[in-house]
Amino acid sequence: MPSRRTVLAAGAGLTTALATAFTPGGTAHADTDRRLRTLISRMTLEEKVGQVFVTRVYGHSATAPDQADADANLAELGVRTAAELIARYRVGGIIYFTWAHNTRDPLQIADLSNGLQRASLSRPRGLPVLVSTDQEHGIVARVGEPATLFPGAMAIGAGGSRADARTLGRVAGGELRAMGVRQDYSPVADVNVNPANPVIGVRSFGADPEAVAELAAAEIRGYRAAGVAATAKHFPGHGDTAVDSHYGFPVITHTREVWEELDAVPFRAAIAAGVDSIMTAHILVPALDVPHSRLRSSGGTPMGDPATLSRPVVTGLLRERLGYDGVVVTDALDMAGVRTKYGDDRVPVLALKAGVDQLLNPPKLDVAWNAVLRAVRDGELTEARLEESVLRILRLKDRLGLLADPYVSRDRVGRTVGTKAHLATADRIAERTTTLLVNEGALLPLSPRTHRRLLVVGADPASPSGTTGPPTGVLAAALTQLGFAATALSTGTAPSAETIARAVTAAGEADAVVVGTYNVSATSPQKTLVGQLLATGRPVVAVAVRNPYDVAQLPSVKAYLASYSWTDVELRAAARVIAGTVEPQGRLPVPVQRPDDPASVLYPIGHGLTY
Repeated sequence: MPSRRTVLAAGAGLTTALATAFTPGGTAHADTDRRLRTLISRMTLEEKVGQVFVTRVYGHSATAPDQADADANLAELGVRTAAELIARYRVGGIIYFTWAHNTRDPLQIADLSNGLQRASLSRPRGLPVLVSTDQEHGIVARVGEPATLFPGAMAIGAGGSRADARTLGRVAGGELRAMGVRQDYSPVADVNVNPANPVIGVRSFGADPEAVAELAAAEIRGYRAAGVAATAKHFPGHGDTAVDSHYGFPVITHTREVWEELDAVPFRAAIAAGVDSIMTAHILVPALDVPHSRLRSSGGTPMGDPATLSRPVVTGLLRERLGYDGVVVTDALDMAGVRTKYGDDRVPVLALKAGVDQLLNPPKLDVAWNAVLRAVRDGELTEARLEESVLRILRLKDRLGLLADPYVSRDRVGRTVGTKAHLATADRIAERTTTLLVNEGALLPLSPRTHRRLLVVGADPASPSGTTGPPTGVLAAALTQLGFAATALSTGTAPSAETIARAVTAAGEADAVVVGTYNVSATSPQKTLVGQLLATGRPVVAVAVRNPYDVAQLPSVKAYLASYSWTDVELRAAARVIAGTVEPQGRLPVPVQRPDDPASVLYPIGHGLTY
């Protein structure tokens, strides 16, 4: 491979002259801006358009993907490889996905990142690519084992430690940077005040805006210390919706005053912490987007635009009111929430006109790229406006050290990713998050001396990326290592009568039963399962493996834990709490209300028992 400096010099010309060392918390100085503006002035219009796009691409390699991935690229992107994509569109960023086969293992990820940089820097006036991914931890992670996976945001909220949140950002950021990923779409800064929220939920730190603000800011500082751009999302706040913006168009009816006191608080803290990028939400908040005289609906269609396309929200609120001048990135443009009102050719243009800088994952890159190019040529979008976004993107690349050296070392991957010290740190943090909600009659902890034979049953949702799963198997294995004889029996999220009968029969051979619950509703067959297990007379311990609200649907359970996710690290911590090798320390970061009376709180924020 050519030397890094050689490739930079040959590919970019000006980039070595522009290179500056990365300084956490550094700002773009006037002399740096002048050099960056000089670089922009020498770019073609097509190159400027390319810089604002961040796209997916299939394959584990930039130049030699598997045939199926090459075929997928050809069908969706019109090219066979990532290198061809970069050559055609000169994109400024690439986002990694597990399903796109970008993240097989750490060394492969590092090689892919280096391949992307070589492909971009080999072009005339080539610039480094900003590689990004969604590595929130918990239920959303694109890079799995052997990389270190931490508890998710609501678990961190239950732990309540700013030091742990900062450690998560620093360690996780260091591992991402070692693999060539310099922008992480995390943390979630949404305040989850709606228990029925189908898209945020445990991805949020909790329901208290001040607590969310403190933890989000701490995590951002950790990422910045690691040299990775954190991304606060989803502005102006996605925490109070019952609609998933991947599949519909959420409308949030918060007043301006409620928004200031609730949703805005974490984003203000993120900006104060120096967050490098903020992601917009495909939601409509009428009080923020349209005048009060236009708040009515017409033909059932909500008035106003999704925040991603709203100039009052992106420029008026985020840029002007909150004073943010960093990079603004859209949520994925292939989501239904941003496509319900306008065509795929209008969405990217309107987002840029609203004040956005990076256009993330449009469904049809050629349509979006050509639409922006045409808008500039036709005068709808000025080239000066486009250059504002390119400048912000280049400032970020400069601050992250990409202009100095975009490549990563395979040796550093081995020294950094998934080390024993990092894995131990994740386990220690997880132990501080498990929350004991109910423990009638001091049923917990269980002892192998009195309850040696355990049956582990319950929901087995698909395991989050990079974890071993299924949850019942992970729990049973962890409990067996702690001295129990644990047997796993998956009953699923909607167990049939036959499955329930099989679990009840197996419970008769056990000393106690551990059941994992997952988003239990009033009509869920999981309630029937738990009820019949309780009727056996065997001690039953329940673990809410996602939302802690499950406990309200199962009031007869004598011992109930919340793990906030079904990832390995959180399930192992729950097993240690069940066995009493560690004491439960977590505290609810959200209130749990009565299912039939939401105004009545069963377990308030801060509730949590110990031994």
